[in-house]
Amino acid sequence: MSSYANEAQYPPLGLLIGGQVISAGRDCIPVRNPATGETLGRLPMATEADIDDAVSSAAQAFGSWRRTAPHQRGVILRRVAALLRQRQAALARVLTLEQGKPLPDAMAEIAACADAFEWCAEEAPRVGGRILPSRDPALEQAVHYEPIGPVAAFTPWNFPAVLAVRKIAPALAAGCTIVIKPPEETPGAIGMIGRLCLEAGVPAGALNILHGVPHVISERVIESPAIRKVSFTGSVAVGRVLGAMAGRMLKKVTLELGGHAPVIVCADANAARAAEASAGRKFRNAGQFCHCPTRFLIHESLYETFVERFVATARAIRVGNGLHENVQMGPLISRRRVEVMAALCDDASTRGASVRTGGRAPADAGPGHFWEPTVIAGASRDLRAMSEEPFGPIALMQPFGALDDAIAMANDVDLGLCAYAFTDSVDATRRLRHGLEAGTIAFNTFQVVAPELPFGGVKDSGVGYEMGAEGLQEYYRIKAVVQASP
Repeated sequence: MSSYANEAQYPPLGLLIGGQVISAGRDCIPVRNPATGETLGRLPMATEADIDDAVSSAAQAFGSWRRTAPHQRGVILRRVAALLRQRQAALARVLTLEQGKPLPDAMAEIAACADAFEWCAEEAPRVGGRILPSRDPALEQAVHYEPIGPVAAFTPWNFPAVLAVRKIAPALAAGCTIVIKPPEETPGAIGMIGRLCLEAGVPAGALNILHGVPHVISERVIESPAIRKVSFTGSVAVGRVLGAMAGRMLKKVTLELGGHAPVIVCADANAARAAEASAGRKFRNAGQFCHCPTRFLIHESLYETFVERFVATARAIRVGNGLHENVQMGPLISRRRVEVMAALCDDASTRGASVRTGGRAPADAGPGHFWEPTVIAGASRDLRAMSEEPFGPIALMQPFGALDDAIAMANDVDLGLCAYAFTDSVDATRRLRHGLEAGTIAFNTFQVVAPELPFGGVKDSGVGYEMGAEGLQEYYRIKAVVQASP
């Protein structure tokens, strides 16, 4: 199998504190390529002094950055977007090396980073207050939006560049500074983006990047009085812990947590087209994303047609090293995730469900953490995978009769991030739009993430929003001003 190019040189790793890249004299851990197992680099781990310095740098930089005109902040963020586009290929190769996704997907992720910076650059100057007519003609009333202050952010490994950028870009656009802890598994691309921000003119201390023992960093950063907001993307369990920690300090939080997205295929849908589109999206990034379609609820009249086409599409997906040409699905991030996939498939088989394809590690994909695209038919409610987010390449198939039953099945989990449906019926669309419990609902498409759209969940899927005008407002505090005539 040919390769796009020789594997790119992995960048030197370090912490970014006060505009300086720091690496010497710290304990280090290895960063490994999940497709090959090779060591890419060694990641310095932050000391308690480093954590304090990062928070102090953010606090010091906030005073001047908040006073920088929104237009000028936008000029700087547009430079970041331009640099991301110029160096997209190099960044994408680093992302594929450390995360495993196919190179075209990594290219798309870096493009999305540029889009996020650009959109925030354009939107920040439009955030305005309000003048409110007063009941007393001697008074003037206004509402002002002010940057909330230094932000603590925590991001996962599945989309390590864009999920970090979706916190960095709006924070900087709003006039906040930020201390972010990206994942230790995938530090290279976001480290490069941090240096691009400095090159574009983001002032020293406005963006600080820490790696280290997660609970040590989170506790020390969140408990600092200088930090005024916490933003986290990750698991429900960790989100509860960080949310409670922030709550004790009465700090604003944004939590984008897990998902277990249903896909409802109505009786009027084109089963073949819906199946091909669904399989294409399901196995993107090996199913390792929070709004991944996972529970496929198919009208009983279309069930076998849909499953057969979905299985055929899944079997045709090429699994392997993301740097190799024509690979459509890369590895899972770790051996532990492979073990979870095996346990979920074993549980399904034990409970009478049918593994129609996959259910094992491929024999010829290489030494990495690979798992075949897997389809489980006849997935009853008692399967672990029906209530526990698989976060991997497992698709669950279940028939339904009445649309109300499908809506109840879709809502029968504690998560509510995204939901999808295939139908051309106006009545079905209306019933699904009102009945589904999810932060985002998409009809006949899986395109649900864009800079201009707010993204957030209901129930255990989180609190607050990222991106869109609603997400940008999460980085402001509101101040009411009343002034009497002299």
